[in-house]
Amino acid sequence: MESEHFSIRPCGPTIGAEITGLSLAEPLAAPVLGDLRRAFLDWKVLFFRDQHLTARQHVDLARAFGEPIVLPVPDKGECPEVTRVAAGVGEPGAENVWHSDGSGDEKPSLGSILRALHVPPAGGDTLWADMAAAYDGLPEDVKERIAHLRAVHDPLTIYDGYDDVAQDREGLGMFPVSEHPIVRVHPETGQKILYVNRFYTTRILGLDDAEGAELLAFLCDQAHYPEYQVRFRWTDGAVAMWDNRSTQHYAASDYYPQTRVLERVSIAGDKPQGLRRPLTAATRKGR
Repeated sequence: MESEHFSIRPCGPTIGAEITGLSLAEPLAAPVLGDLRRAFLDWKVLFFRDQHLTARQHVDLARAFGEPIVLPVPDKGECPEVTRVAAGVGEPGAENVWHSDGSGDEKPSLGSILRALHVPPAGGDTLWADMAAAYDGLPEDVKERIAHLRAVHDPLTIYDGYDDVAQDREGLGMFPVSEHPIVRVHPETGQKILYVNRFYTTRILGLDDAEGAELLAFLCDQAHYPEYQVRFRWTDGAVAMWDNRSTQHYAASDYYPQTRVLERVSIAGDKPQGLRRPLTAATRKGR
């Protein structure tokens, strides 16, 4: 797509585009926001340079796309919706696993918006994988095999080490595991998406342990192919916003002991829906 309100420079054939000629610090007029939403759906990840947003402007930008989420983690920024992602001396980066934010939740995050406050002189890039392209690239027999399978996603993997959160699961029944379709249908584009990841997905339902583990490993491996990826070099003031429904991402932890400080706002999403089962003769007759 093209826009009369800003420029779009694709970074890859199917995923990633850099947006120029647009300030995110000001409220976006309806026509501008409409074009930005379409670019978001088309490219799945959008990049912006030299934005230098305040925490409140960051939250306001997220609210233009949906309801910001207040996550139950201690690393808050200036606003409760803002989560700080910082690493450096004594605290190496820990996001170097392919994942989709919040897939362990019953209603996973629609998307995330990340802004850079301080980046190392080299390293600390983030990579995204197009999981719709990854699904399209699967062999047809695998597509048939996984068409109606579901997998278990555990939200507590991201809170590992936070004892109070773990106690909430045991004592209050919070943070239950979720079951999601392996093939997710995007609610806006209709694309079929491979929806499993190494960070949250623990097992495939309906298969024995060995068979399920082998299939899950194969499916998670699809995010590793460079043909489905885009890589972003952070600069101070840069912003990335991505669709968690159709992508996975990986933060390269190659900059230790340099410091990397970013802040993220996540946007509330919906319950993942899978492929519809084909009608049988019995269902056609209303049985």
